[in-house]
Amino acid sequence: MTNAAIIADSSPLISLAIVEQLELLPQLYQQVLASPAVWDEVTVQGAGLPGAQVFRQLTWLTIQAPEPKMLEPLSILIDRGEAEAIALAQSIPDSTVLLDDAQARRVAERLGVRRIGTLGILRRAKKAGLISEVKVYIEQLRNSGIYIRSNLVEAILRDVGEL
Repeated sequence: MTNAAIIADSSPLISLAIVEQLELLPQLYQQVLASPAVWDEVTVQGAGLPGAQVFRQLTWLTIQAPEPKMLEPLSILIDRGEAEAIALAQSIPDSTVLLDDAQARRVAERLGVRRIGTLGILRRAKKAGLISEVKVYIEQLRNSGIYIRSNLVEAILRDVGEL
């Protein structure tokens, strides 16, 4: 059930690290990429925070820079990590960008880039039989201070039969 490639932004990587489910990414996708800005956000700026140390040790993660010309227009609208992730997704056929930020998701949608968020990964993992439940991870994220809209939680839990 693996898909071609996923290009990750920092927020979903940190969220998946909080719930100790980063390993879902290589189980669901043939290739997992992040941009240099995302690497920096998680490991350098985020030193000591959830995911920073784990992220440094990932053997299945490829760091790849996007084309600068694709990056410039995006950098005006969203932060550098999100811009690099979307630009990279635009240049890799059959890829999906992993984003949680609403503004970045709207930009990706306008550009026709396939996108998924942290809860979408958890949903796919449950449907693929990789995890038995989504609700416990949502509770962990919320208890860690991650904001998730209640209507989104309800929709995901209903879809996976946990509501």
